[in-house]
Amino acid sequence: MRSTDWLLVGGDTLLGREIRDLIEEQKLPVRLTLAASRAEEHVLSAPEEESEDIAVMHALDRTLVEASDVVLLAGTREANEQAAALARQCAAKPALVDLTGQFEDLPESRLRAPLLEREETAAEPETIHTPAHPAAVALARLVALLHAKRRVVRVVATIFEPASQQGRAGIDELQNQTLSLLNFRQVPQEVFGAQVSFNLLPRYGSGAPHALGEAAGRIERHLATLCGARGLPLPSVRLIQAPVFHGYCLNVWVEFEKRPPVRVLEELLEEAGIEIRRSDAEPASNVSVGGQVGLAVSDVAADHASDQAAWLWLGFDNLRAHAEAALLTAGLLARGRETR
Repeated sequence: MRSTDWLLVGGDTLLGREIRDLIEEQKLPVRLTLAASRAEEHVLSAPEEESEDIAVMHALDRTLVEASDVVLLAGTREANEQAAALARQCAAKPALVDLTGQFEDLPESRLRAPLLEREETAAEPETIHTPAHPAAVALARLVALLHAKRRVVRVVATIFEPASQQGRAGIDELQNQTLSLLNFRQVPQEVFGAQVSFNLLPRYGSGAPHALGEAAGRIERHLATLCGARGLPLPSVRLIQAPVFHGYCLNVWVEFEKRPPVRVLEELLEEAGIEIRRSDAEPASNVSVGGQVGLAVSDVAADHASDQAAWLWLGFDNLRAHAEAALLTAGLLARGRETR
């Protein structure tokens, strides 16, 4: 595969940083240009560690967009809209990958989950490709793998949301809330509208700019699309805000037509490429999966109240999973442009 030119709008965001790291770690044949998360900014991103280089974030303009095969949209709404508008003006229109979900309700948007797709998709002009919510992809993939081996009847999942799903602002507020509580000061609540630190929330406070229910609804819509297209049972989900910085954990209840033994369940998932952590290993957790690509499953147990059901505990790095899906989508689109 020849080297391709990609533009990352929002290279200074948490997700942008994850994309940059993955491209470097996997040595992808990509020439990556970075644009700041705000359209008019030209930013020098200071390294977080001494071994890292300073990253140059260019101000967004047509020249950057026109020179790109793929444009990854991870910036602010205004920057993403400007990049998409510039892309439509280009003669050879670059493929657009929307990591924020802001364009997903448009008719030209297509939901993508490369890990669940069987066929490659060409980079159709005007189409905006939106990687599905990482929690929806993880749960749909788990159900698909189980259902392919042992027919699944019902699935119920409690999903624990990390603060990093709200970007840098969410992480900063959780950190500041923790420090404030330890110092007996009033906690800031601009992002969550409530105390998240040392707490679990089924919804945000009334002062939050976004409702937790919005994220839950997005997960449910994406699950309906991913599972419906594959003939899978649709999971029932409940989203809970957890007092953690990074990483999703899911407590999943699965009812089978005929439940296999726990050992067989673990073997089925392991054969499909899922990391299984048995009782002699550290359990899956938001901390232990940090920086890892893929899903980790632990503490698989039979449901003692049902002969046909089992419990599974699932963990994965939310930012890394979403970045991986974006890169897989972009890679498929780049190859599609080569064959046009």
